[in-house]
Amino acid sequence: LEASKKGTCTDPYSILKPQEYPLNKNPLIVSSVTNERIAGCVYEEDKTAVVWFWLHQGEAQRCPCCGSNYKLVPHELPH
Repeated sequence: LEASKKGTCTDPYSILKPQEYPLNKNPLIVSSVTNERIAGCVYEEDKTAVVWFWLHQGEAQRCPCCGSNYKLVPHELPH
């Protein structure tokens, strides 16, 4: 909330559409507290179905339908 008020974080819940197509050199970053996570991709604007696939830490991975790239990065919970 503080970052949103300052204007440094405009999408705190990662629900807005990415500004550009995530390529291999600039993948869409997905954070997780574990080393794997399920990601969903709506590969065309007018589609209503979501393609679900597993992401694993390491190299960027591609959506099986549209080829957009996603990279899983570690996220630590504050204690």
